[in-house]
Amino acid sequence: MDETPMYFDMPGNTTIDKVGSKTVSVKTTGHEKQHFTVVLTCQADGKKLRPMVIFKRKLMPKETFPPGVIVKVHPRGWMDETLTKVWLDEVYMKRPGALLKPRSLLVWDMFRAHCCDSVKAKLKEYRTRQAVIPGGCTSILQPLDVSINKPFKTYVRKLWNTWMISGEKEFTKGGAIKRPGLSLVVEWVKEAWDSIPEQIIIKSFKKCAISNAMDGTEDDMLYEDLLASSPGEGEEEHKDEGEEKAHKDEDEDEKMRI
Repeated sequence: MDETPMYFDMPGNTTIDKVGSKTVSVKTTGHEKQHFTVVLTCQADGKKLRPMVIFKRKLMPKETFPPGVIVKVHPRGWMDETLTKVWLDEVYMKRPGALLKPRSLLVWDMFRAHCCDSVKAKLKEYRTRQAVIPGGCTSILQPLDVSINKPFKTYVRKLWNTWMISGEKEFTKGGAIKRPGLSLVVEWVKEAWDSIPEQIIIKSFKKCAISNAMDGTEDDMLYEDLLASSPGEGEEEHKDEGEEKAHKDEDEDEKMRI
């Protein structure tokens, strides 16, 4: 499980213009800093649980949202202790087999709301142990951070770009484009989450050394990328042989010149 911030405007980090241009205009609705939070949850077997979207407001909007996404509000648009317990009840305990309360492991970061006593009590009730990722280690130990959040956000940005180019929009009296509607944003979140393949999730867990194989047969997957980027023993031998042959050729050429 991981909370990730998102924004109503999501322009890319690169632009294309003529060489020498001093300024490059980027068309947005002016809401680049207005954020909301998306809570993503997945299992080591590749299964995805319902995403939760938290908008920055005090009252629930009256819009109709697409099914399959839980929508909540918070004055700061962020997760807190209360919403963490709501997530446990409405997302975590709705996963397949959760009613039987099997012994489970929940991996998340050390955000304060994750570690408060009331949340720990709920986890104990649900027979769940928590593995808290130390600060600064989520980029290597949090599956969502390692392989999933980036393609998810990229997909949402693609949908935002398509909407900016050809989507149906509303305008202010001054002619400015209004930000995308909340229901449309939730629809983007759902479509982007549905696009993430199970195999990416499974591999991401294994890259973080989180595996359902209790016999340890998948523990080495943590080092696969490191091994793939390092030359093997055979490659080193061929390299040495090539260098040695090159030196011999140089010596023979020198003798012929003499």
